[in-house]
Amino acid sequence: MARRTESTPLTLLPALKSHLWFASCPAPFQLALIERSRLWHIKTGEFLFSRGEAQDSLCCVVAGALKIGSINPKDGSHRLTMYVEPYHWFGEISLIDGMPRSQDAIADTDSTVMVVNGPQLLEWLGQHPAHWRDLARLACGKLRLILTAIEDNATLSIEQQLARRLLFSATNFGQSTNPSIRRRVRLPQEYLARMLGVSRQTVNKALRALERERVLALHYAEIEIVDMPALVARAGAVDPSLRQSMVLPEDAP
Repeated sequence: MARRTESTPLTLLPALKSHLWFASCPAPFQLALIERSRLWHIKTGEFLFSRGEAQDSLCCVVAGALKIGSINPKDGSHRLTMYVEPYHWFGEISLIDGMPRSQDAIADTDSTVMVVNGPQLLEWLGQHPAHWRDLARLACGKLRLILTAIEDNATLSIEQQLARRLLFSATNFGQSTNPSIRRRVRLPQEYLARMLGVSRQTVNKALRALERERVLALHYAEIEIVDMPALVARAGAVDPSLRQSMVLPEDAP
């Protein structure tokens, strides 16, 4: 299916700055990213890119949401690693190492993605090598999240893992610069189950327990955070490097 594309307007700059990594990048690098990008409009179920695809673009969700993971060749199910919404950046690994995509990126709803042209960005970075560190910071942030998820899976209860996933989602994985945390998270229980590697029934049971305690309220394909301090308490101690970037209530432990 052909994607509809258009140039990325500079008016998008304030919205892009709602992501901590982009906001912390020097202005010349911010401008270089926008000037070398286009907005791709993709329909629900359409692939932005596929696992094994030779593509080196850097991407940022502007509208909608994408599922990042891989397709199980045996049954066609989607192994979900991350669920990304505006204004989350991804795709930096293939840009850095030049290797094929390691996962699929599929639109969960009609979405718009800012796609930065890889060769053009690499040419600019060759002329301005100091900004490679900014790209490395983006990759390091993802690595910290992955290591945290691996440790959580081995040491935490399902309830605590759920609390952390919801907290990460509400704060755009600790990268939101918005002082007002989202109280409604569009994250179906089936997706949470896939990310945690457990059954949907197990996730539902844990969420229902949190709902009875009035920490959450469950809606169709959405979870409402009713008591944010209580959710933070359930999440427990978070890696200081991640927590430092999270916008959390002042009374959180």
